[in-house]
Amino acid sequence: MSKDKILFTPGPLTTSLTVKRAMLRDLGSRDSEFIETVKSIRYRLLELGGVKPGDYEAVLMQGSGTFAVESVISSVIPPDGKLLVIVNGAYGRRIVQIAQTLKIDCLAVTFAEDSVPPLHVIETALTVEKQITHVAVIHCETTTGLINPIQAIGRLVHDYSKQYIVDAMSSFGAVPINLSDGAIDYLVSSANKCIEGVPGFAFALARREVLLGTAGYARSLSLDLLAQWRGLEANGQFRFTPPTHVLLAFQQALTELDEEGGVEGRAQRYRANYEALVKGMRAIGFEEYLKPELQGYIITSFRYPADPLFNFKDFYEGLNDKGFVIYPGKVSNADCFRIGTVGRITESDVRDLLDAIRITLDEMSIMLPGAVTRQRPVYSEF
Repeated sequence: MSKDKILFTPGPLTTSLTVKRAMLRDLGSRDSEFIETVKSIRYRLLELGGVKPGDYEAVLMQGSGTFAVESVISSVIPPDGKLLVIVNGAYGRRIVQIAQTLKIDCLAVTFAEDSVPPLHVIETALTVEKQITHVAVIHCETTTGLINPIQAIGRLVHDYSKQYIVDAMSSFGAVPINLSDGAIDYLVSSANKCIEGVPGFAFALARREVLLGTAGYARSLSLDLLAQWRGLEANGQFRFTPPTHVLLAFQQALTELDEEGGVEGRAQRYRANYEALVKGMRAIGFEEYLKPELQGYIITSFRYPADPLFNFKDFYEGLNDKGFVIYPGKVSNADCFRIGTVGRITESDVRDLLDAIRITLDEMSIMLPGAVTRQRPVYSEF
């Protein structure tokens, strides 16, 4: 059996063998063991968010992360409400698209993809647009890897008595977040991101008081967040068929997160991966899209080299053939590609990727300006 390719992406991620093995059993959706697993997962997610049951509730939702984002947007904004979306990347734009599709009144305040939104601009919007009831922002904008200041934005939103939605898809489990301290009413993330589970469900951590006030708001049957929570509370079961195997894998992933030292321990490994990647890419001659002070350690966008021989498709395929998967770019004003430093990977895997990049560039007859020359590495394909 051939070795799996290493995924240097923001998700799905490379997962541990033990997480994969956890799926090799069948449990019924009404099985008492499965119901206890769901209960344990919900409690553990609240712990990771630094909050307690009763103050907040964890609602699991079948589907991808975008399903859970749409579940929140479609379920918690009243018919006469208005959503302010802070946009500095593709995933902020996606929230706007969701709101527009749902016919929800929406205002987007848009900023450059390589900049942090200035608080005074957000405050102006809150001051002028009196109809705004909710504010949404991306924490780690996966377009670039930029980390938005969710706590500072949360304090501002709280001061204006609005409800606050944070898409922490690519950060939860690897970047410390306390929902209460950040005045976050709804946080959304997914199983297959930094907790290192597999795709199949996502979740919202919701302030209980505001969630209970959303009765009658849902614009979807299957994505009704309050109804999903009520079902889980009533009998521990999903309203519709749950991703049983994925939840078993996630339970194992949570155990492995604990064994690594929790969020802080995982952040330490991811940060080391990121630092090794950036140091190596600079030595090869690549340039990051973001300034270092804006860059998180989850995923990094690199600019295309100016060499006319560089073709991303050929570069991607060359790495893919060597067992490494990276991501195309999403930046609108520059040609970039992205490399993630999360998932079950280490600095050793990063070094192997860097060697593969050097070889691939050599195969493409590309020598980047400023590259540190070194002996061609010996690379063994699997």
